[in-house]
Amino acid sequence: MIVLTTDFVQGKEITETLGLVKGSTIRAKWFGKDIVAGLRQLVGGELKEYTEMLTEARIEAEKRMVEDAKKLGADAVVNVRFQTSQIMASAAELLVYGTAVKLK
Repeated sequence: MIVLTTDFVQGKEITETLGLVKGSTIRAKWFGKDIVAGLRQLVGGELKEYTEMLTEARIEAEKRMVEDAKKLGADAVVNVRFQTSQIMASAAELLVYGTAVKLK
């Protein structure tokens, strides 16, 4: 499956627009890692626990979007965008969406 942030696929013609596809996940870190991240925040530096959490969330959300596109018979998803929002302290939703298309 081709997944792009552009509205076209280089060297291919979009023959049909199948519609919006999306995937999302809500993630939180184990309480112990929350404490470690809180301490690290006091001294500065990357909050690796949250970087890891959001990386995992992006991978899962994109996987779900691709599954949604495959159900429609898509060859590609164009105009892909990611959005993150805080659900509660230490929990975030990651949403990815785009347009499923057929290619020639």
